[in-house]
Amino acid sequence: MITLALSKGRIFDETLPLLRSAGIEVLEDPSTSRKLILPTNQPSVRVVLVRASDVPTYVQYGGADLGVTGLDTLIEHGGAGLYQPLDLKIARCRMSVAVPKGFDYEGAVRQGSRLKVATKYLSIAKDFFATKGVHVDLVKLYGSMELAPLTGLAQAIVDLVSTGSTLLANDLIEVERIMEVSSRLVVNQGALVLKRQAMRELMDAFERAVS
Repeated sequence: MITLALSKGRIFDETLPLLRSAGIEVLEDPSTSRKLILPTNQPSVRVVLVRASDVPTYVQYGGADLGVTGLDTLIEHGGAGLYQPLDLKIARCRMSVAVPKGFDYEGAVRQGSRLKVATKYLSIAKDFFATKGVHVDLVKLYGSMELAPLTGLAQAIVDLVSTGSTLLANDLIEVERIMEVSSRLVVNQGALVLKRQAMRELMDAFERAVS
């Protein structure tokens, strides 16, 4: 049995065509089913639904043989014990710094001001500002980042941006792009040994679909 870990939402939706190209159809819709383990048309393959931030952990510790996760999540997790063979080029977006309109971000950075930054991507934000020599106080949030500058909780945010419409609706502007983000295939190294043929066939199918 091969177990694939996915999170609901955009990654799940954009992984489905890749699975179909490998001849795999998920038999239940996660938006209507209450099941957390979904069967496929291949008796030897199943899908487990987990939080996006938990996908690397499930794969690392053997709760799943492989999974699909964003580069942002992978960096925050650390990637320990995971084989990362393929950029699937799906769920594309970017990690950016955003501030309220009218805030002099360039001036604050140039003058060495200490910025208060809200984010759930602490490692990415810390490393980014460290390379710029900017002192920051990081505030970890799990909900809507855009609210933090509007309430005075922070002067800036570090978050994923897709279209930028949410920033615009909340009078925020993107001032720096940290990195491009897409989803990666991650593989449990033990499963790669113990289920080598089946895993290799599935990985090759993903690679053909991406190509």
